Amino acid sequence: MADLERLIGLSVELAEGGRGLRFSVDDATNGFAIRFRGEVRAYVNRCPHMGTELDWQPGEFFGGMPDCGLYLVCSTHGALFEPLTGKCVAGPCRGASLEPLQVREREGRITVDREVPHPTIDQKNHPR
Repeated sequence: MADLERLIGLSVELAEGGRGLRFSVDDATNGFAIRFRGEVRAYVNRCPHMGTELDWQPGEFFGGMPDCGLYLVCSTHGALFEPLTGKCVAGPCRGASLEPLQVREREGRITVDREVPHPTIDQKNHPR
């Protein structure tokens, strides 16, 4: 069902634990895709803590730490997220998760579903 998918990039653009692919989900929301342990994952580019985008520089989601490439890092408060699950394992939103997007990789192309969920920020459980 290729008409339900949208091309966001080519497989060669995603290096293991490297720069991510940023893309527009809708007029107000961005997403990103990364490669970790050989798998491509995509998420809404929004931290569950405050709703800010994760990348500290465009496409830089793994952060500039000694453990580079092991966790996705929120640029605002340093929360750490597991790349394969999106679960926050350290920081102010510990236990929360990034909003996943359906992503596929085949024949050298990376696509996402055209219809995506619209996540909300739980301010009650994750205050500033």
